[in-house]
Amino acid sequence: MTTTRPPALQPLLTRQDRCDRCGAEAKLLALLRTGGELLFCGHHAREHRPRLGDIGAALIPDP
Repeated sequence: MTTTRPPALQPLLTRQDRCDRCGAEAKLLALLRTGGELLFCGHHAREHRPRLGDIGAALIPDP
């Protein structure tokens, strides 16, 4: 028997998601107001978080 999680409980980020800057495992999804999205590893998330907040991006951390 296979069990699946309901869509609301599915993780937004998986191990296959990679940082757009360096290719490491993504830890943060930034949803831009223009409709785009960016993925960042922990290092690049810390580096770019202030600017992403300035431009109004929704930030979704990996739980």
